[in-house]
Amino acid sequence: MSNEPALALPKARRAVVVWLWLCVLALLTMIVLGGVVRLTGSGLSITVWQPIMGAIPPLSDADWEHAFSLYRQSPEFRHVNPDMTLAGFKTIFWPEYLHRLLGRSIGVLVAVPCVVFLMQGALGRRLVRRLVVLFALGGLQGLFGWLMVASGLVDLPHVSHYRLTLHLGMGFLLFGYATWLAIEQTLGGFVVSEGWPGLRRAVAAFTGLAALTALSGGLVAGLRAGHAFPTFPLMAGAWVPTGLTALSPAWRNGFDNAITVMFQHRVLGIGVLVFALGLAWACRAQRVPRHARLGFDLIVAAVALQVTLGITTVVMHVPVAIAAAHQGNAALVLAAALYTSYALTRWPEHVGLPT
Repeated sequence: MSNEPALALPKARRAVVVWLWLCVLALLTMIVLGGVVRLTGSGLSITVWQPIMGAIPPLSDADWEHAFSLYRQSPEFRHVNPDMTLAGFKTIFWPEYLHRLLGRSIGVLVAVPCVVFLMQGALGRRLVRRLVVLFALGGLQGLFGWLMVASGLVDLPHVSHYRLTLHLGMGFLLFGYATWLAIEQTLGGFVVSEGWPGLRRAVAAFTGLAALTALSGGLVAGLRAGHAFPTFPLMAGAWVPTGLTALSPAWRNGFDNAITVMFQHRVLGIGVLVFALGLAWACRAQRVPRHARLGFDLIVAAVALQVTLGITTVVMHVPVAIAAAHQGNAALVLAAALYTSYALTRWPEHVGLPT
């Protein structure tokens, strides 16, 4: 049995579960919207960080002129958009504003219901501690987001691809952590088994590989490497493109060389697909419960969609909608892996252990 205290009332538990999944959905939306901000070149449109007052957008012509004057002082305006008008500025302002507003709203979505449920006695102590961690990670993500933006406001008209990848990685961490909490609370009471240790380790390894691939996608985005080779599976007409080791020292190629970064992201993506198909075959060869088999099916479906979206993004020259969907679906691959990992060792009590 779980050590987590039972919630006060079944109705209260259902409300907590719905709330947690709303948080997961909001975080997924945040990841997709972050992709839209990057792809539309909107990330440097707001040049100040005002966690409280920044929730209010420009409301008058004077407000818009002030916001635009701040943007005109940025390297991006001077070097990339020197002919931009106020109307053009508004088109890049709104995606970034909505992204920041959603981040603030998620903080409220986590904190306010948490206080209400706590006052109602609907949360166990263990869950409260985890929710505090979730809220703290959200605050840290906001800080990382500003540090990313700040890197593009000094000399160069673009953000650091390292900080962008860190910001993206923290977003996936937040989403994965919230998803795990939601899965745990949805399944309720459970019994634990030590069966299939090899398969459980394989799922853990798959989760790590999928996370690494997602992070490499952050480097691809930061270096705009997806625009350089609009073909698949070949890159510049070759299976292994030239220029993979152009930088010195050699280790820099894996992080700063757009050719190498794109190549390794493709290799990792195909590796994730092969791994997913191997997991699906392995789970059929062993007696795992039906709800765990569902997890393996979800992994294969999510990975197949992810590879399709990735290839389409490249060959169609990085359209905003498809590229943003590719970023969001990476989170769904992670969610499927987390559910599968949970389902392999924990069963709802009414399901019981397989015999």
